[in-house]
Amino acid sequence: MANTKSAIKTTRRISRETKTNKIRKTRFRNALKKMKNIIEKKDKKQALDYLPELNSEIMKIAKTGIIKKRNASRNLSRLTKKINAI
Repeated sequence: MANTKSAIKTTRRISRETKTNKIRKTRFRNALKKMKNIIEKKDKKQALDYLPELNSEIMKIAKTGIIKKRNASRNLSRLTKKINAI
């Protein structure tokens, strides 16, 4: 257990950040699942409408460091290729 005032504060801060990161990562995963479901339905119009929203969500996650920027770019690239293949 933390035994100094600053260590106690750091522990509180880390727990808050962890909760925030979990929420953001869950939103990211749900957005990916939603896009994958749209692609499975082969609904190109709906997929193209949802793409900017997904892009925004993924870049928010990458900006905060929850996932790496290359990972975000790779996910977007692969999904865009799948949409174009419909």
